[in-house]
Amino acid sequence: MDFSLGEELEAVRDLAREIFTDRATPERLREVETSPTRSDSRLWADLASAGLLGAVLPEADGGAGLGMAGLCVLLEEQGRRVAPVPLWPALVGGLAVAAHGTPRQRAELLPGLASGGGRPTVALEEFGPADPLTPRTRATPDDTGRDGPRWRLTGTKAVVPAPDGARHVLVTATTDAGPGLFLVATDAPGTTWEPAETTTYDLSGHLALDGAPAEAVGTPGDGTAAALVRDSFVALAAVQVGVAEGALRYAADHLGGRLQFGRPLATFQAVQHQLADCYIDIDAMRVTLWQAVDALLEPFDAADADRAALVAKWWATEAGLNTVHRVQHVHGGIGVDTDYPVHRHFLWGKQISTTLGGAGADLERLGTLLTGAAVAS
Repeated sequence: MDFSLGEELEAVRDLAREIFTDRATPERLREVETSPTRSDSRLWADLASAGLLGAVLPEADGGAGLGMAGLCVLLEEQGRRVAPVPLWPALVGGLAVAAHGTPRQRAELLPGLASGGGRPTVALEEFGPADPLTPRTRATPDDTGRDGPRWRLTGTKAVVPAPDGARHVLVTATTDAGPGLFLVATDAPGTTWEPAETTTYDLSGHLALDGAPAEAVGTPGDGTAAALVRDSFVALAAVQVGVAEGALRYAADHLGGRLQFGRPLATFQAVQHQLADCYIDIDAMRVTLWQAVDALLEPFDAADADRAALVAKWWATEAGLNTVHRVQHVHGGIGVDTDYPVHRHFLWGKQISTTLGGAGADLERLGTLLTGAAVAS
């Protein structure tokens, strides 16, 4: 398998790295963390004006057609700088609309996303041990719409990422035909938002739906909801690769300059072993991430793509969390000091490791897929 990026993706990587390095400085991050939204609107506008948001979208929708590969390159660079912008929920949602939405849905949502003037977010999680592919939120048909079949959603979605500033939310819900994906305006009747616990890079919200009007994206039961969840697994893995790499860079710089018994800490064998473990884990995270991206190239087998995405998600969950733990440990007391930037990598890494389920949930899903395939064969 060829893991080289190619010219287009390298151009995206280099431009994104330049923008994130220049804009997401520790001073700017501290400023954004005390803002009402904890999201950097100036950085979001810069990414849009540079064409990086649109680069992910299909050419038919005014983008560059780089898809998940372009998104993962962008997310890795975001993770390295723990840049506080809602890239993964907005662009994963945008790609779902591009792939499965009606022409009207695409025309209404995607130009605004590319320009930075409007964006969606995604509502995939619920309270309790709920699998994102078996939501308790329920969708029922409503034939009162003038523009085709409509739906009404009832249920509660937990920790919806970055709802502030989003115009629409893509909600997974259960129907008689199976799970479906539905588009809901964030201010639609029957929607109630409550703040969730704060995170390091945005404010999440809990969404209560009480007969909220919605449009289906794709057809319920056709696999659209599963595709969005799978893409979210891959996107989270990409962010985590960047978060872990950024954390390891801080550790290397810190240990190379700090002396103990007259020697740099980086020369101590126990410390070297810790960083070597981090390096190996990050390499495995990157390999499994790009294997998952490769499995999504058209034409692809959905079962193979599902397995590859879960493997990448597990490595990001397990190895990513181990890496940020080790990095914080080798920093000593300064690792938990909020005046020192490495704490952001720890908090991001820990949050990502529990989003859409932790390592145990990932292994259970993967085991179900593998045993199902074995029985089927």
